[in-house]
Amino acid sequence: MIKAIKGVKDLLPEESPRWRFIEETARRWALRYGFQEIRVPIFETTTLFARSIGATTDIVEKEMYTFADRDGSSLTLRPEGTAGTVRAFIEHNRAADPRPQKYCYAGPMFRHERPQAGRLRQFHQFGVESFGVADPRADVEVMSLLWRLLSDLSLPGLTLEINNLGYTDDRARYKPVLVAFLKGVEQHLCANCQRRIEANPLRMLDCKVPDCRTATEDAPRLADSLSPAARDHFERVTAGLQAIGIPFHMNPRLVRGLDYYCLTAFEVTCSHLGAQNAVGAGGRYDGLVEQLGGAAVPAVGFAVGLERIALMLPEAVVIPSTPRVYVAAFGTKGADAGFSLLDELRRAGVPADMDFRSASLKAHLRQADRLGALYTILLGDDEIDKGIATLRNMQTKAQEDFPIRELVSSLQSRLLTSVSTPFSS
Repeated sequence: MIKAIKGVKDLLPEESPRWRFIEETARRWALRYGFQEIRVPIFETTTLFARSIGATTDIVEKEMYTFADRDGSSLTLRPEGTAGTVRAFIEHNRAADPRPQKYCYAGPMFRHERPQAGRLRQFHQFGVESFGVADPRADVEVMSLLWRLLSDLSLPGLTLEINNLGYTDDRARYKPVLVAFLKGVEQHLCANCQRRIEANPLRMLDCKVPDCRTATEDAPRLADSLSPAARDHFERVTAGLQAIGIPFHMNPRLVRGLDYYCLTAFEVTCSHLGAQNAVGAGGRYDGLVEQLGGAAVPAVGFAVGLERIALMLPEAVVIPSTPRVYVAAFGTKGADAGFSLLDELRRAGVPADMDFRSASLKAHLRQADRLGALYTILLGDDEIDKGIATLRNMQTKAQEDFPIRELVSSLQSRLLTSVSTPFSS
């Protein structure tokens, strides 16, 4: 028997409503903030990710799914969404458009990681990217969007953690100071961190290995190397968060795993997820557009992991469901008329279904229950002769007779008042 590849997961029909609810909530909030949907390819040239994410990051060195195209060029399944969005921004000259360039996207990403709860090799993200605004209020805007949508989903135990990564020159001043410290504690570090000392020392501050965290407890702080301009930007960010009532926690170890971040970095964590506790994260990446061949355009964004949100979504959350009408058509004339009625209901916008295998009323009602129908239309040969159909409320078991020609309009009005309402916002 052929099975799914390790680290990828089937999303079965009974799970889809939760995912659809999460995605629709995220899109609804993004549209409120003026973000418009963009869809970029699932694979890109490998150079795009090596130049944007950073050649010495774990993602590029160990986790990307890379393959040769027929012409010999190297292609990679996207490990994240920002690089492709930036490439599209540059390629289509969106910087020339005077309107705000604010995009949102959703879809699968790919990384060759050790599969665990909330971390798969094919995983799904919802992300936003805002281009062209250097003002700290743009940072606050994307963080507030992230906080509002996760709060709207009633996710438990959320914390917004933020840090100031400064400018490139700030980190250049900080790096030799940090490296000198790390070499003094090198013997206490894990093999991965020992390898990073020269190549990517800042990433060691975010290592989750307990011995590494203990060894770097007294490491020099990046905050001590920040320029006045970087400090001012971050102070305006924190003031903006306070002004709109979004709680945050300073985390000097938060450096993010991608090389393109500068100034504001942030992460929303959840106490219910264990060691891999990040739900969504992002930051400012002012130099990335220019680094990839575009103009010097400031940018900021975030991405959330849909698998992790689905793990945390409370069972008590009422998922808006589409009311389903089941047509229980039986008998020679009833079966034919029922099939025509089924098509009429669907064309009128009424979600309707029928199991063509069921031949008796009892079998039809059993399937209507299994499908979670709100109403079942009982339509047999006798009903066809009378021009009347019976409408059965599957929750109360009450039944009413209606002229067949009035059924569609009656159901349309009834279902308008039966739809579950999503969380208010």
